[in-house]
Amino acid sequence: MTDIWKPSVTVAAIVERDGKFLMVEEETSDGIRFNQPAGHLDPLESLEQAVVRETLEETAHEFTPTALIGFYMARYLSVRTGKATTFLRFAFCGDAGQVYDQPLDHGILRALWMSYDELMACRSKHRSELVMRCIDDYLAGQRTPLSVLFSDPSIYGDMHE
Repeated sequence: MTDIWKPSVTVAAIVERDGKFLMVEEETSDGIRFNQPAGHLDPLESLEQAVVRETLEETAHEFTPTALIGFYMARYLSVRTGKATTFLRFAFCGDAGQVYDQPLDHGILRALWMSYDELMACRSKHRSELVMRCIDDYLAGQRTPLSVLFSDPSIYGDMHE
């Protein structure tokens, strides 16, 4: 078999402060959408490093993951291209720290804090159904310790290829 199917691995940060969630408003191929700070796992980084990096790039907030909320799979069909992609999302909860004065990642219009009711009111504008699913799981108290994640040192590029 020459072609091996692979899902696109992503991470997302669930950050709650004073009953509001840290979100991003972003330009997508399907229009302007709301999402958690989220993005793709890059080569040579762990899942935890990816969620810290993505949160900083998209919101200018430091992020310290404290637990894993869950693993989520979803299939997305692009309206624009007609191409289907399966995403494997690792959602983390944690704490937002210092906010830096820096530009946000390409395509991010702004970072904002939204209440649950505000998120429900704009559900049709969410990047995916996973946005509310992750928040609902977080609010239900679903937590897995970060100790279940192991990143072998080989992922950091220390091996000869």
